[in-house]
Formats: sequence, C-alpha cells, structure tokens
Amino acid sequence: MTETTGERRLPGDPTPRHLVERMIRVDHAGEYGAKRIYEGQLAVLGRTRWRPTLEHMKAQEQVHLDTFSRLIGERKVRPTALLPVWHVAGFALGAATALLGHRGAMACTVAVEEAIDEHYRAQDETLGDDEAELKAHIAQFRAEELEHRDIGLENEAELAPAYRLLSAAIKAGCKVAIRISERV
Repeated sequence: MTETTGERRLPGDPTPRHLVERMIRVDHAGEYGAKRIYEGQLAVLGRTRWRPTLEHMKAQEQVHLDTFSRLIGERKVRPTALLPVWHVAGFALGAATALLGHRGAMACTVAVEEAIDEHYRAQDETLGDDEAELKAHIAQFRAEELEHRDIGLENEAELAPAYRLLSAAIKAGCKVAIRISERV
C-alpha cells in the first residue's frame, strides 16, 4: 500500500510521486486560468461597482497561483504545456461572461468554483499524511474557492441569462481542462 493513496498499485498505475506531480501541475494550471478569468471580467466590469469584489477574488487566486508556482519549482514538476491556451481561454471566458453583465460574471464564478471544489475535495481525500503541506494548501484554497462561490451566489449568479445552461457548459469545460492539464 502507498501512504499517499492508501491503495495497492497495479501495473501501469501512476506512482504516488506521479500522482502528486499531476496534482501540482493541474492545480497550477487551474489557478492560472482562474486568475485570467478574473482579469477578463475586470477588463469588462473594471469601472463598475463590481471591481472590488472581482479584485478580491483575483488577489486570492494570485496567492494560490504563487503557491503552486513555488511547488512546481521546488519539486521540479513540469507545468502543463497548455498554459498559453489557458491564458487565452481564461481571459476569453471571463470577458465573455462579464459581457452578460455582473450576473453572467458571477454565474461563471459559481460554476468554476463548484467544479474546483469537487476537484480539490477529491485531491484532499487522495493525499496521505506524507503530503501534509500540500494537503493543507488544498484545504485552505478550497475554502477560499467556496467563498468565491458564495460571493457569486450572493451577487445574483442564478439570475444570469440561461444560468443552468451556462453553468453546465462551464463546469463541463473545467472538467475537460482538468483532465487534459493533469497529463499534458
């Protein structure tokens, strides 16, 4: 049994080290994309009363990104090769949803943060005591992502045009981005 996963490895299964590298890689990519989403939203809503709220969430995402950037360097983890894609896609998603108004931006936030909550929860359940530092970061960042979700809900996310469709599409996109960024 491995301490990180608590399970027996089968031939072809990733090693505990590879699992942790995937986590760091995908979390770095996700936090980079989140920062870019808020930059896109600020490009559209930056001169409105929503600026402080968006800047607050962006600042927290920057701390998350800085942490995973540090871990990439310390642990010599290869970052995803898709950062240039997430650079454009994150900004475009943020700007496009903000063009729907603050409710669209908040709907995007809620959808992304719900997908990330699920993702971080799975990572937290997978990590063992041998990864206490990483597990603590994930727990803290998960709590902050849930704060962002709650901010979105408090700011009328569910009143965005076609909220359910928009939310489902964004969550599906997040899940695809997660799966690809773990490996590429």
